[in-house]
Parts: sequence; C-alpha cells; structure tokens
Amino acid sequence: MSRVDLSRYVTPWKYKRLQREAEQVRTLKLRDGENCARCRRPMRFDLPHGHDQGARVEAIVTSVAGSEPDVSNLRLTHFRCNASGVDHTGEVTERIRRKNEAELFAKKRKRA
Repeated sequence: MSRVDLSRYVTPWKYKRLQREAEQVRTLKLRDGENCARCRRPMRFDLPHGHDQGARVEAIVTSVAGSEPDVSNLRLTHFRCNASGVDHTGEVTERIRRKNEAELFAKKRKRA
C-alpha cells in the first residue's frame, strides 16, 4: 500500500481537508486564472504545500467561525502574500503594487 492510501485511513479528516482544499484551488484557478490576487504575479501549482510561491486560498471577507466559506468569497494568493498577520488595506496594497512596478521598470536592461 502506498503512503497516500494509508494516510486516507489513518487520518481521514486530514485527507478530506486536503481534498477539499485541492478542489477549491482547481475551482478558483479556473475562475480567476493563475495570477495572485494580491501581487498579480503568476503562481506555481506544482510546489509542495507551504512553499512561498505556491497557491493558498484566502477568504476575501472573514466568515463566521465553523461555517464553510462560499467559493464566491475566496481567492487565490501566493503563500507569501497571504502570510498570517498581514492585513493590508486597499491603500497599502496599491502602494505596494506601485512600488513593485517602479522597481521593475527601474532595473537597467542589458543592451547587446
């Protein structure tokens, strides 16, 4: 028996949670595309769970504890963009985006 099959029976709640999260990611990827909702950069879906550039499901508006969030209230972000304790207002998010764009355009390009 493989490890995946065994984990299904040893920790069924974790297996169900991981399956539910994977389904949410697939649904949101089809709906919103493959870019992060916060920084607008592309995400990688082949990385292990917890990687900085990997996808993470984020609730737009926090729901009541214990209730299942609706898919219309979710979005995909990078793991690093959705770090715990980070709560940017719209103004701060816009300032960060402008700063990142300015840094991108300020880089000197090699001329051949």
